[in-house]
Amino acid sequence: MNEIKVIIADDHELFRKGLEELLKKHDDIKIVSTVADGAEFLTLVKSSFDADIVLLDITMPNTDGFQVLKELQALGSDIKPIVISMHNDGNYIAKCAKMGAFGYLLKNTDESELILAIRMVYKGKKYFSAEISEKMINFMATQSISENVLSNKETEVLGLISTGLTTKEIAAKLFVSSRTIETHRASILKKLEVKNTAELIKKATEMNLL
Repeated sequence: MNEIKVIIADDHELFRKGLEELLKKHDDIKIVSTVADGAEFLTLVKSSFDADIVLLDITMPNTDGFQVLKELQALGSDIKPIVISMHNDGNYIAKCAKMGAFGYLLKNTDESELILAIRMVYKGKKYFSAEISEKMINFMATQSISENVLSNKETEVLGLISTGLTTKEIAAKLFVSSRTIETHRASILKKLEVKNTAELIKKATEMNLL
């Protein structure tokens, strides 16, 4: 049986030690190094350190997980990153996936899922749980909406509406008639499927339009 050589990169000593103890129970997994920040890990990578997988935290001092992912891609390293983070935000997940992460796990994940992720990634497959995938897909869907649903002028009007300006004030600021602004406003409400300004601001914020 091939040993899966794993590096743990996390600035919390207790979490590192907990992971280490947990992984020691599995004969096919070997912890080859633990580091407290991204800079330490990249020093290892540049020294041609032999490892298969890094369990990578995002929020670390000196060099964070995003910078590590970027560097790993630039260096063409064979070490496959699995992000282990407390952030369950779709933006973080999508960003990590885009930057080359092979997996994304939350810090409260259970042992069986962690081991499954490590074994799958070792075989060259990606591991994103159903919950994580859903968050990433939802985020990416709202992003595409925010880019395409509103015209540039409507986006500009929306931004001014959100600052609390009246139709007349927005019209004066954009050197157009109040009727033009009302037309834009009606179009924005229709496209975002809301009935009033309060609902509009809430929905636009959820969709990352503001």
